[in-house]
Amino acid sequence: MVSRSVESTSKVPTFHVIREVYDSSNAHERFEAELEKALEAKVDFIIIEPQRLGDETGRWIWVGNCLHKSAVATGAVSLVASLLWHDRPIVAVPICGLSLFCAGLYTVSWNSDPCCQYQVENNDTVLEKLPLTDVSSPVILGYASNSKTKYLHRGVAFLSAALCAWQIWRSYK
Repeated sequence: MVSRSVESTSKVPTFHVIREVYDSSNAHERFEAELEKALEAKVDFIIIEPQRLGDETGRWIWVGNCLHKSAVATGAVSLVASLLWHDRPIVAVPICGLSLFCAGLYTVSWNSDPCCQYQVENNDTVLEKLPLTDVSSPVILGYASNSKTKYLHRGVAFLSAALCAWQIWRSYK
């Protein structure tokens, strides 16, 4: 997980605060629209006051991270199993299938979502530098480009699939 630091760049970090103000019956939809605008603007930090929206967003990011890590881990295990038991593809193929499934699900569901470029910020030194004076228990999202991580899990998944396909072809040859 890449974490942004407030001091990591010479520019002043941008942030957006989504205030918990219930002034109408569709306040939650307004909070979601405000979050979408902040995500598309790629501000450095998004401070989410509404607890429900913060929890939903945090869970969405957590599931995406879990899928990414699962795709990488199972792909690596499949590669190792393919190299160790090169004469038995039955060991590596199911693990490779799980890696491809996780990478595919991430690509279909999370890849186009601007939320996948954010991580829940828990670093106390970063949090101390943000304007959190009158906020009770917000969820803070920090921008972190994820292009390298997307290529990593896709590459590992497809490399393990290629190695498994080669093993299967070789075993039936």
